[in-house]
Amino acid sequence: MRMLFTMTISLYTSRVILRVLGIEDFGIYNVVGGVVSMLGFITGSLTGASSRFITYNIGTGDKKLVTQTFANILFIHILLSGLILLLAETFGLWFMTTKLQIPDSRMTAAMWVYQFSILSALVSILYSPYNALIVAYEKMSAFAYISVFDAVMKLFIVYLLNVLPFDKLISYAWLFFLIQFFDISLYFIYCRRHFEESLTFPKRNKKLFHKMFYFAGWTLTGNLAAVGYTQGINILLNMFFGPVVNAARGIAVQVQNVCRNFCYNFQMAINPQITKSYASGNLDYMHTLVMKSSKFSFFIMLLITLPIMLEADVILKLWLGTVPEHTANFLRLVLCYSLLYTLQNPVVHSINAVGDLKKFQIIESSLLLTIVPISYVGLKFFGIIPEYVFAIHLCVEIVTQIVRIQIVLPKISMSIKKYYVNVVVPLFKFGVFSAIFPIVCYFLVPSSNIWYSAILCILSVVSVTLTFYAVACSKQERLFVNEKIRALANRVFIVRK
Repeated sequence: MRMLFTMTISLYTSRVILRVLGIEDFGIYNVVGGVVSMLGFITGSLTGASSRFITYNIGTGDKKLVTQTFANILFIHILLSGLILLLAETFGLWFMTTKLQIPDSRMTAAMWVYQFSILSALVSILYSPYNALIVAYEKMSAFAYISVFDAVMKLFIVYLLNVLPFDKLISYAWLFFLIQFFDISLYFIYCRRHFEESLTFPKRNKKLFHKMFYFAGWTLTGNLAAVGYTQGINILLNMFFGPVVNAARGIAVQVQNVCRNFCYNFQMAINPQITKSYASGNLDYMHTLVMKSSKFSFFIMLLITLPIMLEADVILKLWLGTVPEHTANFLRLVLCYSLLYTLQNPVVHSINAVGDLKKFQIIESSLLLTIVPISYVGLKFFGIIPEYVFAIHLCVEIVTQIVRIQIVLPKISMSIKKYYVNVVVPLFKFGVFSAIFPIVCYFLVPSSNIWYSAILCILSVVSVTLTFYAVACSKQERLFVNEKIRALANRVFIVRK
């Protein structure tokens, strides 16, 4: 219910923000903010290292070591914030002013957006250690309350944008920064009240410092690749097609992020258990978690995305009113590789638990970074349309996921054949069979009628749910589902009685 609430607010605010800013300013915000994200790849590396080391040390049961780890993480993130500020105000500023396609009349506003985006990035760096602590201790209710607060504040931004007499793009940038500041305040207060480790002061521990930087150094390669291909695609689209196509991509990515949040919250509750089970040597339980996380995350994602992919045009029209060209096709394609993300995350988290990242990161990063040069060649020499850039991304993601499986599973002593038999094959059958009936209905009765679209969405949800139960669930999982349904029915019957 919390996720549905925050998703509804997120989609509504995106619609109003697009209307208030206009397509061009919305595209400028996405591409300028993306430059700061490109500089923040270091942040993702150390945040991942922070979460891994805190969770792993909790799994060993050494309380003193957890406190030392958190103090060291605070020290590192303070240094990191200074480095990001330096890079953003030198290389990033030069890139933004000389390489991006921004109308002269909006350059001043774009500069303000850039500066507030830097401040937002610095705030995110400073609260990531507290975020990692909450995840490691699996206090997921904290995220529920803070995310609801975050969603309500973003709804309040929509109101302010309509009444403030200032430039809308600049106003949106500084209001978004204020929300980030309030978020870090809540994380800080919660951790100080619930975790004694957070009461420590930043302090450098030489041994831990070197261990974390070795781990972060290799995750840096993966995060650099992620930033390279995501923001690289954004910049290529800006260079060849202008900010209107950036706006279309920005809308598609917003919907993708809302859908992925469902799986992210589900997997976020499982990820600490994967790390702790490896730290304690319980590999059988770790393998079970990896398989179940993959299967149920894929189910949740397909349940949400199949109706959206089928009725993308109608949904976008109802949501936004005016829809930038290419948006519906972009949305369908990004949702396809969101399905791959559900399988990627458990595998990547497993190798992070092991800590042996060198070979994995070199190969994975090399593959993912090919997205940008392949797309550039297609755009420059073959004049491909924007949709082909997303199709290239999808193909490279599929190849990369196959390679991930081949590298990671032997390192956690898990049979590759077992993974394919229990995860990949059932999910492939499930994805194909669950989509057949809704797709046939879509092509047999093509219509833009809202009631037809609603019925098709309901049919898609039913088809996905029943097919998952029949095709993807094991016998034990079906028994588990049956017991839960009976327990729920009994509670409802007792309440009514």
